[in-house]
Amino acid sequence: MNEAIKSTKQSARVVVVIVAVLAWFFGGVQISITNLALRSAAVGLMGDAGWMDPDRYQALTAEARTATLSDSDQAQLEDWNQQAAKWYAWFQCAFLFGAAAGGFVFGRLGDQWGRTRALAMSVAVFSAFTGLSYFARNPVDLLILRFVACLGIGGTWPNGVALVTEAFSRIAGPIMASLIGMAGNVGIFAMSTLAAQVEVTPEAWRWVMWVGAIPLVLSLLIWILLPESPAWLRMKKEGAESSKQASGASAVFRRPYGRLTLIGIGLATIPLLGGWGSANWMMPWADEAGAMAETPDPFLKARVGQARALTSIAGSFLAGWISLWIGRRRTYFLTSLGALLVAQYAFRYTEPMDSDFLVWVACLGFFNGIYFGWLPFFLPELFPTRIRSTGAGVSFNFGRILTGLTLLITGTLLAWFNSDYARIGQVTSFVFALGMICILFAPDTTRQEGEAE
Repeated sequence: MNEAIKSTKQSARVVVVIVAVLAWFFGGVQISITNLALRSAAVGLMGDAGWMDPDRYQALTAEARTATLSDSDQAQLEDWNQQAAKWYAWFQCAFLFGAAAGGFVFGRLGDQWGRTRALAMSVAVFSAFTGLSYFARNPVDLLILRFVACLGIGGTWPNGVALVTEAFSRIAGPIMASLIGMAGNVGIFAMSTLAAQVEVTPEAWRWVMWVGAIPLVLSLLIWILLPESPAWLRMKKEGAESSKQASGASAVFRRPYGRLTLIGIGLATIPLLGGWGSANWMMPWADEAGAMAETPDPFLKARVGQARALTSIAGSFLAGWISLWIGRRRTYFLTSLGALLVAQYAFRYTEPMDSDFLVWVACLGFFNGIYFGWLPFFLPELFPTRIRSTGAGVSFNFGRILTGLTLLITGTLLAWFNSDYARIGQVTSFVFALGMICILFAPDTTRQEGEAE
């Protein structure tokens, strides 16, 4: 009988991991959609809405590849490209603000209604509203739909991680949670690989939204078939979940944990800013360069996504091992230093059409992967068990909000830089230097054992 019970529990754990990994795999697909398709979508929708002349835009873009445009034509092309870049920045903000809000909203629903239901609703929201984005008729439509979709993306991570960590021991839980982080990078790579086979252009970007709607089926299966977390059921039965949540949400900002929360917010914000506010500009940079090349290359931006995601998978996998070898704080410091040096070189001394550009993209992706393999086990270590999930969640979500606010400024600065993505990347990648400073104030949890009380 005991063996049968043990086997049933083990099977349930396997199902939980598979579902959580699949959910965040499709979350990674959504991240890739933002980077791959939404600049092209901005150009296409500006034409659909009558905000630009798409035929003239194509003609000027083609003419610019082989000839020098007149001053008026050059100014017009630059103006349209700047408008597209601004909308791309707004779409990135929609992702970050939506995901941050969704992390809070669906995280709370997970505490009140159950992890499984909240996870199912999160996946359903981002799938359904991504599918509806196919019917957008102007950039404003798409901005609203993407914000709502990203509420679901933000809710997928905390509920998936909660299911996994409550199904496994304290030792195995973080390992499995890291697997979820890797799944996101696999999703990014998969979507980039698909886009390397099928063009994503201002005329052909809507098919990407149908791909993003596929996990709607997964949400139904989660709702119908996935059992609820036994740990959450025990909490519900004991009536302790609401009091724990209330005390945890306020405790992370009070002594003695307020300082740790601020450190956690800083440590989570650095890689988010470095990714969304710096490295992600490589995608529209490659998109524009590929379109302007003498022989147009519409797949260049997809190869950029592939190169970055593939090495991010490796970085996420190795983050734990590296931290065990050289320590948590040293790992973060050296990762920040490596990301800074690679980003500065890539934006200063390479161009998207250069043969070694993808090599430097891949190097930056590796450091990005280490960051996001490091955060899932370090942020929880900053807090005691009773407020651990809340503290880690608040730290990460505030990072998204701060990154979104910065991107609003970055979008405005596009005009100052004349849409020069190389210059933007050179300036914004200095954020990695702040990571080298921030980690100096963090406690060393390398030798920490037991509870963080």
